[in-house]
Amino acid sequence: MRSVHPGQPSADPMLLARRSPLRTFEESRFFSFTLLLPILIFFVALNVIPTLWMIGMSFYNYSLMSPAPPTFLGVDNFVKIYNDSDLWSAFGRTFVFVVLAVGLETTLGVLLGFLFWGSSNMPGRRLALTLLFVPMVVTPVASGLFWRLIYEPTFGVANYLLQQLSGQKIDFLTNIDWAFGAVLFVDIWMWTPFMILMTLAALGSVPKAELEAAEVDRLTAWQRLWHVIWPHGKFILMLGILLRTIDAYKTTDLVFLMTNGGPGNITELIALKLYRYAFASLNIGFSSALAVILLLIAIAFTSIYLWVLHLRRYREGV
Repeated sequence: MRSVHPGQPSADPMLLARRSPLRTFEESRFFSFTLLLPILIFFVALNVIPTLWMIGMSFYNYSLMSPAPPTFLGVDNFVKIYNDSDLWSAFGRTFVFVVLAVGLETTLGVLLGFLFWGSSNMPGRRLALTLLFVPMVVTPVASGLFWRLIYEPTFGVANYLLQQLSGQKIDFLTNIDWAFGAVLFVDIWMWTPFMILMTLAALGSVPKAELEAAEVDRLTAWQRLWHVIWPHGKFILMLGILLRTIDAYKTTDLVFLMTNGGPGNITELIALKLYRYAFASLNIGFSSALAVILLLIAIAFTSIYLWVLHLRRYREGV
């Protein structure tokens, strides 16, 4: 009888025969696909199918307010969007909002991120970071209601402080000169902590050995930033900018709760216009066409992000 040393696996042919099919299945590509199947079904059901349905509806005249069946229009919905000056104004306001919001949030986030990164021994650092991240975890609905009370002209904190300083009061949310800036300020207050977090993550990805070597070589701050920090941290930082750009581009709930697009239409962003067409007017065909255009613009944002991310590689011809 063949002896088996301690620790040596058994070579029983029957045992191997029982195990081999399972091992073969686990090592097959079909097993990997089986593990991914639930999330693929979830993705197709909640993303692919609704997107295809939306694209199809964009070519039809279909309103839930009318009992008539959908009628094919071709590209008429897109032509209406092209000729709608009100929509173009909403696109312009949204562009200004996105540029100002993301630009200021990124600038403040990077500056504060470098401040906390370079002061690891600062007393109260953890408490300060915790307090800074609070606005980011508050829902936009709660933030909108919270700041609406702060801006309230009669008993709001903002007007109380303004009255103490200048003796005047301003109804920020109904004043045509202040409403856009008031909403923009709240968005910056909410999402600057996100850019701080992304900046800290980007800085944390830089190897300490390279930073120490740069210090030994006496590189300037700009040289360290461009040749050491940026190559390692650019992906995380640019990803944060992309996510904030897309999120600011589809801002709806904050504006809806604070101003409902007013006064007039000074704060009516394009996502709020889409909400009105889809859920107030129930014009599914026209709103689907507008949603398709917004989707294409979001894809363009992503393409620009990828181009900037690989700009140096393109220049070097790699």
